[in-house]
Amino acid sequence: MSTEPRLLTRYKQEIIPAMMKRFSYKNVMQVPRLMKIVVNMGVGEAARDIKELDAAEKELALITGQKPRTTRAKQSISAFKVREGMPVGCFVTLRGTYMYEFLDRLINVAIPRIRDFRGLPTKSFDGRGNHCIGIKEHLIFMELDYSKVSKVRGMDITTVTSARTDEECLELLSLFGMPFKE
Repeated sequence: MSTEPRLLTRYKQEIIPAMMKRFSYKNVMQVPRLMKIVVNMGVGEAARDIKELDAAEKELALITGQKPRTTRAKQSISAFKVREGMPVGCFVTLRGTYMYEFLDRLINVAIPRIRDFRGLPTKSFDGRGNHCIGIKEHLIFMELDYSKVSKVRGMDITTVTSARTDEECLELLSLFGMPFKE
């Protein structure tokens, strides 16, 4: 009934053989794969106005197709007027079909809409095969209606893979079509 996401089909047919050849894996199960994508949106203004957090949650739900969870402050910081337990942001963890669909939209629709884009930095890896992207404007996503967006917000997108090294993760994401700097 439901069709397999385009990137998952591409992963099975093109990326697995290419990765096996490049890194000379002996078994298909050694090939790195996407585990999850975490989309995080910090809303510092939520400490003063809870409606900002509600708007951010609605926008994140539109972008990802999944209901976000609220993050709360772990400790009080008087300089920012934040008390322990106050809502300070929201996040979504995408797995399975939602993850592949989101990555497809991110690579093919959202990233090309970034102003003055020259490629994603290759230094955004954490040493364990994960990659993070910081986006300054969430308006690059087509799902949002400009007239209903109250404020431009930034977001962090973390791609978690089963790769052991940054080199493997870079190759995997490049084969998916992520536009990295040369």
